[in-house]
Amino acid sequence: MTWEVLSMIGTVAFAVSGAIVAMEEEYDILGVYILGIVTAFGGGAIRNLLIGVPVSALWEQGLFFQIALLSITAVMLFPNNLLKHWQKWGNFTDAIGLSAFAIQGALYATEMNHPLSAVIVAAVLTGSGGGIIRDLLARRKPLVLRSEIYAVWAILCGFAVGLGIASASFELYTLFIIITALRVLSYTYNWKLPVKRLGTSKSIG
Repeated sequence: MTWEVLSMIGTVAFAVSGAIVAMEEEYDILGVYILGIVTAFGGGAIRNLLIGVPVSALWEQGLFFQIALLSITAVMLFPNNLLKHWQKWGNFTDAIGLSAFAIQGALYATEMNHPLSAVIVAAVLTGSGGGIIRDLLARRKPLVLRSEIYAVWAILCGFAVGLGIASASFELYTLFIIITALRVLSYTYNWKLPVKRLGTSKSIG
């Protein structure tokens, strides 16, 4: 049951995120739906490829596709004056999607008896893969690679689930709340990982 609830939460969050990014980039109606669907299911598709699950398994999630389509439609029906405030709460939606899908991906790999390393990879790809594809299709630098701490929280999900620290429903929901809160704190206070910059030398002549 926990798996399904987290999947629904992540699907809604990322479908909304993808749809609004598409509208920001002035995509047409079809483009909005495509980007919303890709954001919601892209991470799961990449995860399935890497852990040996047929990508076709995604097509068996009819209910989740319906949820994603309804979420995108709801966003498109929002008044424009509400959508203008996306930047204020959009990161929160993204944080919910990251947390829900990272835990869901880790659970998926754990149930297939994969080692801890694969569980962590599944958590990171499921939690951030859709967002990476979204940003690339929108011709933006992927948020996970350039901004506040992002993928680290997905890695923590992988460790917690893979090591059995969080396994019961209550523990998983608590982990979901903690990771969402950490992601919110990281963009609120601009927490960043160290950046290594290459120096540029100027030629004299």
